[in-house]
Amino acid sequence: MARRSKRRPIAEINVVPYIDVMLVLLIIFMITAPMLNQGVQVELPQQTAEPIEDSDARPLVVTVDSQGRLYLDEDGAEGAPLEEDELVQRAVARLEETPQSAVMVRGDRATEYGAVVRAMTLLQEAGADSVGLVTREPGGDERE
Repeated sequence: MARRSKRRPIAEINVVPYIDVMLVLLIIFMITAPMLNQGVQVELPQQTAEPIEDSDARPLVVTVDSQGRLYLDEDGAEGAPLEEDELVQRAVARLEETPQSAVMVRGDRATEYGAVVRAMTLLQEAGADSVGLVTREPGGDERE
């Protein structure tokens, strides 16, 4: 009579490959996360101001970079600079869609004053009742 071995199958899962994959993904996310900045890089002027009241509507933000180029907030860092008439058209469409949204201008502190004023004027032409300026609190975050 042949003797059967009473070996049990091993019911363990080797998790080392899963840990390796997880560590690789962690490293990839750690490297790419700082590169995911939204918006155009501007150096905001520092000023103490009261923040605006929170509302459910997303604010309409126009950014003026140091060369005076205009960007709309929804374009992000990859967005191309807009011509004045295109900015007005997009702002009109956005304000018709959500008329209660706040309207803000983010201007680089190296920007000429006239470029920021021109952006504010264009937004008023688009139908904005009031236009606010985004600043950065000394040693702190952006304030509206």
